[in-house]
Amino acid sequence: MTRAFLFPGQGAQTIGMGQALAQDYAAAQAVFDEVDEALGEKLSDLIWTGSQDDLTLTRNAQPALMATSMAAMAALKSEGVTIEAAAYVAGHSLGEYSALCAAGALSLGDTARLLRTRGQAMQEAVPVGKGAMAALLGLDLATAQRVAKAAAQGQLTGLAGEGRPLPDRAGEALVDPALAAGHRIMAEAGALPEEFRIKAELEAARRAWQQAEGAAAKKAAMARIADLQMRYDMARDARRAFFR
Repeated sequence: MTRAFLFPGQGAQTIGMGQALAQDYAAAQAVFDEVDEALGEKLSDLIWTGSQDDLTLTRNAQPALMATSMAAMAALKSEGVTIEAAAYVAGHSLGEYSALCAAGALSLGDTARLLRTRGQAMQEAVPVGKGAMAALLGLDLATAQRVAKAAAQGQLTGLAGEGRPLPDRAGEALVDPALAAGHRIMAEAGALPEEFRIKAELEAARRAWQQAEGAAAKKAAMARIADLQMRYDMARDARRAFFR
Protein backbone atom coordinates (compact mmCIF):
# COMPACT_ATOMS: atom_id res chain seq x y z
CA MET A 1 0.00 0.00 0.00
CA THR A 2 1.33 3.44 -0.98
CA ARG A 3 1.34 5.99 1.82
CA ALA A 4 1.30 9.78 1.68
CA PHE A 5 1.32 12.56 4.25
CA LEU A 6 -1.06 15.43 3.45
CA PHE A 7 -0.82 18.64 5.48
CA PRO A 8 -3.69 21.11 6.08
CA GLY A 9 -3.92 24.71 5.04
CA GLN A 10 -5.23 27.79 6.81
CA GLY A 11 -8.67 27.42 8.36
CA ALA A 12 -7.96 24.26 10.34
CA GLN A 13 -6.56 26.19 13.31
CA THR A 14 -8.23 25.85 16.70
CA ILE A 15 -7.25 26.75 20.24
CA GLY A 16 -5.60 23.83 22.03
CA MET A 17 -4.37 22.04 18.91
CA GLY A 18 -1.24 20.01 19.51
CA GLN A 19 -1.27 20.52 23.27
CA ALA A 20 -2.09 16.90 24.06
CA LEU A 21 0.70 15.79 21.72
CA ALA A 22 3.17 18.05 23.52
CA GLN A 23 2.08 16.66 26.87
CA ASP A 24 2.45 13.04 25.75
CA TYR A 25 5.53 13.31 23.53
CA ALA A 26 8.74 15.15 24.40
CA ALA A 27 9.59 15.31 20.68
CA ALA A 28 6.34 17.16 19.95
CA GLN A 29 7.03 19.64 22.77
CA ALA A 30 10.50 20.19 21.30
CA VAL A 31 8.91 21.22 17.98
CA PHE A 32 6.83 23.94 19.63
CA ASP A 33 9.87 25.10 21.64
CA GLU A 34 11.95 25.42 18.48
CA VAL A 35 9.23 27.36 16.66
CA ASP A 36 8.87 29.71 19.65
CA GLU A 37 12.62 30.33 19.59
CA ALA A 38 12.69 30.90 15.83
CA LEU A 39 9.92 33.51 16.03
CA GLY A 40 11.18 35.11 19.23
CA GLU A 41 7.81 34.74 20.93
CA LYS A 42 5.67 32.12 22.68
CA LEU A 43 3.46 31.18 19.76
CA SER A 44 2.67 27.97 21.64
CA ASP A 45 0.92 29.97 24.38
CA LEU A 46 -1.33 31.55 21.76
CA ILE A 47 -2.03 28.17 20.17
CA TRP A 48 -2.99 26.52 23.46
CA THR A 49 -4.51 29.26 25.61
CA GLY A 50 -4.98 32.34 23.43
CA SER A 51 -8.08 33.62 21.68
CA GLN A 52 -9.45 32.08 18.50
CA ASP A 53 -9.54 35.51 16.85
CA ASP A 54 -5.83 36.11 17.47
CA LEU A 55 -4.92 32.60 16.35
CA THR A 56 -6.95 33.05 13.16
CA LEU A 57 -4.91 36.11 12.12
CA THR A 58 -2.98 34.96 9.07
CA ARG A 59 0.41 35.91 10.53
CA ASN A 60 -0.27 33.56 13.44
CA ALA A 61 -2.36 30.82 11.85
CA GLN A 62 0.21 29.86 9.23
CA PRO A 63 3.22 29.16 11.49
CA ALA A 64 0.89 27.72 14.14
CA LEU A 65 -0.58 25.12 11.79
CA MET A 66 2.85 24.20 10.50
CA ALA A 67 4.15 23.79 14.05
CA THR A 68 1.22 21.56 14.97
CA SER A 69 1.70 19.47 11.83
CA MET A 70 5.39 18.99 12.61
CA ALA A 71 4.56 18.13 16.23
CA ALA A 72 2.24 15.43 14.93
CA MET A 73 5.04 14.13 12.71
CA ALA A 74 7.38 14.08 15.70
CA ALA A 75 4.83 12.10 17.71
CA LEU A 76 4.41 9.64 14.85
CA LYS A 77 8.18 9.22 14.64
CA SER A 78 8.24 8.43 18.36
CA GLU A 79 5.79 5.63 17.59
CA GLY A 80 7.94 4.30 14.77
CA VAL A 81 6.17 5.96 11.83
CA THR A 82 8.74 8.06 9.99
CA ILE A 83 8.65 10.22 6.88
CA GLU A 84 10.41 7.40 5.03
CA ALA A 85 7.18 5.40 5.35
CA ALA A 86 5.53 7.74 2.82
CA ALA A 87 5.97 7.74 -0.92
CA TYR A 88 4.62 11.29 -1.17
CA VAL A 89 4.14 14.42 0.93
CA ALA A 90 1.81 17.22 -0.09
CA GLY A 91 -0.20 20.04 1.40
CA HIS A 92 -2.93 22.57 0.75
CA SER A 93 -1.67 26.14 0.49
CA LEU A 94 0.55 26.70 3.57
CA GLY A 95 0.47 22.92 3.99
CA GLU A 96 2.93 22.78 1.09
CA TYR A 97 5.49 24.41 3.40
CA SER A 98 4.71 21.85 6.11
CA ALA A 99 5.29 19.12 3.53
CA LEU A 100 8.66 20.62 2.57
CA CYS A 101 9.64 20.82 6.23
CA ALA A 102 8.54 17.24 6.89
CA ALA A 103 10.57 16.05 3.91
CA GLY A 104 13.67 17.87 5.17
CA ALA A 105 13.82 20.39 2.33
CA LEU A 106 13.39 23.25 4.82
CA SER A 107 14.49 23.44 8.45
CA LEU A 108 11.82 23.88 11.11
CA GLY A 109 13.11 27.31 12.13
CA ASP A 110 13.32 28.56 8.54
CA THR A 111 9.82 27.29 7.80
CA ALA A 112 8.41 29.07 10.85
CA ARG A 113 10.06 32.38 9.89
CA LEU A 114 9.05 32.01 6.24
CA LEU A 115 5.41 31.40 7.14
CA ARG A 116 5.39 34.35 9.54
CA THR A 117 6.63 36.58 6.71
CA ARG A 118 4.19 35.02 4.23
CA GLY A 119 1.27 35.31 6.64
CA GLN A 120 2.10 38.91 7.50
CA ALA A 121 2.25 39.86 3.82
CA MET A 122 -1.08 38.18 3.10
CA GLN A 123 -2.68 39.81 6.14
CA GLU A 124 -1.52 43.25 5.05
CA ALA A 125 -2.73 42.66 1.49
CA VAL A 126 -6.32 42.02 2.63
CA PRO A 127 -7.47 43.91 5.76
CA VAL A 128 -8.89 41.80 8.59
CA GLY A 129 -12.62 41.30 8.16
CA LYS A 130 -12.62 41.95 4.41
CA GLY A 131 -13.32 39.25 1.87
CA ALA A 132 -14.57 35.70 2.39
CA MET A 133 -14.19 32.15 1.15
CA ALA A 134 -16.60 29.30 0.64
CA ALA A 135 -16.07 25.57 0.18
CA LEU A 136 -18.17 23.14 -1.83
CA LEU A 137 -17.36 19.51 -1.05
CA GLY A 138 -18.57 16.52 -3.00
CA LEU A 139 -20.13 18.44 -5.90
CA ASP A 140 -19.20 18.18 -9.56
CA LEU A 141 -18.28 21.36 -11.43
CA ALA A 142 -21.65 21.75 -13.20
CA THR A 143 -23.58 21.47 -9.92
CA ALA A 144 -21.19 23.87 -8.19
CA GLN A 145 -21.73 26.41 -10.98
CA ARG A 146 -25.51 26.10 -10.63
CA VAL A 147 -25.30 26.60 -6.85
CA ALA A 148 -23.06 29.66 -7.31
CA LYS A 149 -25.43 31.13 -9.90
CA ALA A 150 -28.44 30.47 -7.67
CA ALA A 151 -26.71 32.15 -4.73
CA ALA A 152 -25.79 35.19 -6.85
CA GLN A 153 -29.43 35.51 -7.91
CA GLY A 154 -30.68 35.23 -4.32
CA GLN A 155 -32.35 31.88 -4.88
CA LEU A 156 -30.81 30.31 -1.76
CA THR A 157 -32.66 32.59 0.62
CA GLY A 158 -36.21 32.02 1.78
CA LEU A 159 -36.08 28.30 1.07
CA ALA A 160 -38.88 26.11 2.29
CA GLY A 161 -37.95 24.89 5.74
CA GLU A 162 -35.43 27.65 6.35
CA GLY A 163 -35.07 28.28 10.08
CA ARG A 164 -36.31 24.83 11.09
CA PRO A 165 -33.84 22.39 12.64
CA LEU A 166 -32.84 19.29 10.77
CA PRO A 167 -34.31 15.96 11.96
CA ASP A 168 -32.99 14.83 15.32
CA ARG A 169 -29.97 12.55 15.24
CA ALA A 170 -28.11 11.21 18.24
CA GLY A 171 -25.16 13.48 19.00
CA GLU A 172 -26.22 16.09 16.46
CA ALA A 173 -28.49 18.34 18.52
CA LEU A 174 -28.66 21.87 17.13
CA VAL A 175 -29.27 24.45 19.82
CA ASP A 176 -28.56 27.62 17.85
CA PRO A 177 -31.51 28.68 15.63
CA ALA A 178 -29.15 30.51 13.26
CA LEU A 179 -27.04 27.40 12.78
CA ALA A 180 -30.18 25.33 12.34
CA ALA A 181 -31.33 27.62 9.53
CA GLY A 182 -27.93 27.52 7.90
CA HIS A 183 -27.74 23.75 8.08
CA ARG A 184 -31.21 23.50 6.56
CA ILE A 185 -30.07 25.64 3.62
CA MET A 186 -26.93 23.55 3.22
CA ALA A 187 -28.99 20.36 3.28
CA GLU A 188 -31.37 21.64 0.61
CA ALA A 189 -28.34 22.61 -1.48
CA GLY A 190 -27.07 19.04 -1.17
CA ALA A 191 -24.20 19.81 1.20
CA LEU A 192 -25.31 18.39 4.55
CA PRO A 193 -22.34 18.64 6.94
CA GLU A 194 -20.99 15.48 8.54
CA GLU A 195 -19.26 17.44 11.28
CA PHE A 196 -21.34 16.22 14.21
CA ARG A 197 -21.17 12.53 13.37
CA ILE A 198 -17.43 12.66 12.73
CA LYS A 199 -16.82 14.54 15.97
CA ALA A 200 -18.50 11.76 17.95
CA GLU A 201 -16.38 9.16 16.16
CA LEU A 202 -13.24 11.22 16.86
CA GLU A 203 -14.00 11.43 20.57
CA ALA A 204 -14.55 7.68 20.68
CA ALA A 205 -11.26 7.10 18.85
CA ARG A 206 -9.38 9.23 21.36
CA ARG A 207 -10.84 7.19 24.21
CA ALA A 208 -9.82 4.02 22.40
CA TRP A 209 -6.25 5.34 22.07
CA GLN A 210 -6.08 6.02 25.80
CA GLN A 211 -7.24 2.48 26.55
CA ALA A 212 -5.07 0.80 23.92
CA GLU A 213 -2.33 -1.49 25.19
CA GLY A 214 0.86 -2.21 23.33
CA ALA A 215 2.72 -0.32 20.62
CA ALA A 216 0.80 -1.88 17.74
CA ALA A 217 -2.59 -1.05 19.23
CA LYS A 218 -1.47 2.49 20.03
CA LYS A 219 -0.19 2.98 16.47
CA ALA A 220 -3.43 1.70 14.92
CA ALA A 221 -5.51 3.92 17.22
CA MET A 222 -3.39 6.97 16.34
CA ALA A 223 -3.82 6.31 12.63
CA ARG A 224 -7.59 6.20 13.16
CA ILE A 225 -7.47 9.50 15.08
CA ALA A 226 -5.41 11.15 12.33
CA ASP A 227 -7.89 10.08 9.66
CA LEU A 228 -10.93 11.23 11.64
CA GLN A 229 -9.27 14.52 12.64
CA MET A 230 -8.61 15.35 8.99
CA ARG A 231 -12.21 14.53 8.02
CA TYR A 232 -13.60 16.48 10.99
CA ASP A 233 -11.47 19.54 10.18
CA MET A 234 -12.67 19.49 6.57
CA ALA A 235 -16.33 19.23 7.61
CA ARG A 236 -15.98 21.97 10.24
CA ASP A 237 -14.17 24.30 7.87
CA ALA A 238 -16.83 23.79 5.21
CA ARG A 239 -19.50 24.86 7.70
CA ARG A 240 -17.53 27.91 8.85
CA ALA A 241 -16.86 29.00 5.27
CA PHE A 242 -20.55 28.61 4.46
CA PHE A 243 -21.58 30.97 7.26
CA ARG A 244 -19.05 33.72 6.47
